[in-house]
Amino acid sequence: MKLNQYDEIKQGEKGAWVSIGAYLALSALKLGAGYWFLSGALVADGFNNLTDIVASVAVLVGLRISQKPPDKDHPYGHFRAETIAALVASFIMATVGVQVLISAVRSLFASEYHVPNLMSAWVALFSAVCMAGVYIYNRRLATRINNQALLAASKDNLSDALVSTGAAIGIIGAQFGLPWLDPVAALVVGAIICKTAWEIFYSSTHALTDGFDENELTTLRSTIEKTKGVKSIKDIKARVHGNLVLVDVIVQVDPGLTLIESHRISDEIEHRMGRKHNIMSVHVHVEPHDNTENAVSNALE
Repeated sequence: MKLNQYDEIKQGEKGAWVSIGAYLALSALKLGAGYWFLSGALVADGFNNLTDIVASVAVLVGLRISQKPPDKDHPYGHFRAETIAALVASFIMATVGVQVLISAVRSLFASEYHVPNLMSAWVALFSAVCMAGVYIYNRRLATRINNQALLAASKDNLSDALVSTGAAIGIIGAQFGLPWLDPVAALVVGAIICKTAWEIFYSSTHALTDGFDENELTTLRSTIEKTKGVKSIKDIKARVHGNLVLVDVIVQVDPGLTLIESHRISDEIEHRMGRKHNIMSVHVHVEPHDNTENAVSNALE
């Protein structure tokens, strides 16, 4: 049985809780091991995970708000709260990425280097594997329920796996007399985090400002044009509303059709959009097809 949008958002909460649980456990492990084994990279990674808890809580709050039913002030529901949560997550990721870059540059030009215990590298690698597992779980869940906030959280999980991997590389490099390897790896990881944060920020702001992919809109137009009874499409618009796509379309049909026949065409459009594109929110406005108007339009073109 297919879940409705509210059930899908409820499913998304599982991913947010998995992230929060993983960050709580791993931040405690990294901070404890980092101080015990004198690993500055591991301590920094532990504090990074503490900030990630805030991002995961923001995603969880956004998902909770999204489940509120429509009301007088929000007739379309509260689904955009999850997009706002993704936007907040991008800000936190960007902050962490910049901090990693600044720390890496300072370490690169430091006059003294400390060689941490090799055990701290194993802790970092264990953390990287754990976060990679959380990333795979959250990405699959986000793809299945089409949830942008959880998808942003999964990208944050991947960034954290990369940070831990970079910390492990630096610690191992220090054992072989290559202390500069740690800050170089941190620079690469910091750049990846900032790039991911920008992608999430762009996607979220594009959706919040009612932006919509032109290629996808062309695909939707093609599906509607192929619907039996549709003579032409006068106008079509679409926007993203949380995990939903809302479509408004004006179609032109034979002016000799009855109201019931025109209504059947509208129903068929809604059915095809749901079946082919999983779009359940389609507003169809039907107008009579004017052959004279279209002939003039074609002649001008």
